Amino acid sequence: MPLSRRVLPRLLSPRLPRREPVTPASPPRPPPRTRREILARYRHLRQSSNEQHQAVLDGIGLNIVLNWAKRLGLAQGRTLLLESELELLRAEDLAIYLSRPGRSPPLDRHARAARLAPGSDQAILLEAMRRARFSLWRVERRHETTGLILRDLLRGGEAWLLDETLAKTAPPGLEFAARLLQPDAFAMTARIIVPLIPGLMEQVFARTPVLQRVPAEALAREPQFAIGIYQAAVATGAMDAVRLKRKRRWGLLSYR
Repeated sequence: MPLSRRVLPRLLSPRLPRREPVTPASPPRPPPRTRREILARYRHLRQSSNEQHQAVLDGIGLNIVLNWAKRLGLAQGRTLLLESELELLRAEDLAIYLSRPGRSPPLDRHARAARLAPGSDQAILLEAMRRARFSLWRVERRHETTGLILRDLLRGGEAWLLDETLAKTAPPGLEFAARLLQPDAFAMTARIIVPLIPGLMEQVFARTPVLQRVPAEALAREPQFAIGIYQAAVATGAMDAVRLKRKRRWGLLSYR
């Protein structure tokens, strides 16, 4: 039985996204893209995503990332306690996507400073990051062209995900937490997923019991929920099975 049906029965929604009817007055649609064209577009946007995430991190500063790492149990004092670079992604994700008290969101500050050309791929990607959705997801099936169709376990509805690693390794029924960006007709992960292994959701609600009373859609928007997921991932070793190839400098290791 999927994990979500055991620990999140009240959060599941059977609703499917509404589809607007096609009528004679509907505007003509562009011809469908080929698999090669879609993957080329995805790889271009993925590279832009990596660059944008790194640019935001450069503007945030290492101390902010270190503070999030401490909160997740990944650092003591100024020393990082990492078994792999992958673990640092969780602290970076929170530093990028969550606001500190009294401060504007990091992505808003970056958008003002970057002054990207309107309509450029970089601007489109940055706006997708600003509208990113954190939720619990389940792999429903493969997309007819490429990628995966996911079910949003908190909001209901489906999303078309492009992720070349997940497309090769994720079986139908796999459930995970992730932040998704949608810069095109397809969505992409914001660099990290957390598999919903047994015991993880119990850890989240045990650490922060008040979350159990938050409605599903509001839970997806609650910053403490993402923090709780990442803290539980550290406690349960949820990331042990995740493999990710990523090139990036390890600047924070200088804290040692």
